[in-house]
Amino acid sequence: MADSSFLATRLDRGAVPLAIGDLIALIVLLTAGTLRHTTVEFLSSNPLYLLEVYAPFLIAWALVAPIVGAYSAGAVETAKSSVPLVIRSWIPAALVGLALRAFVFRGGAAPAFVVVMLVTGTVVLGGWRALYFKLR
Repeated sequence: MADSSFLATRLDRGAVPLAIGDLIALIVLLTAGTLRHTTVEFLSSNPLYLLEVYAPFLIAWALVAPIVGAYSAGAVETAKSSVPLVIRSWIPAALVGLALRAFVFRGGAAPAFVVVMLVTGTVVLGGWRALYFKLR
């Protein structure tokens, strides 16, 4: 008997490359942003700092993206379906990540930071997925 649960319809094995690429894209985005405000020397002397930067957004992504459908069967078909799904997933995931950052992890969520995260995350995730389908 086929499992037709809500989450089962939101996860497709063919989306594994997308999931890996999304995680890499988010880590690169968060690392680049961190390096704009800190130095490599600081990060070298505080090895857990980057984990604290990554954690709220990766947790939020892991919770939100599957529910919205970033890894559904539609996400693996074409860029035309995949890019909007990743953007629709990023916006609520970023807001959850910002809330986690502000209330659970060290860091804040200044309005300018909210805008930067929403815009850059949309560009990075959407851009990487468009490139994936162009090169596939």
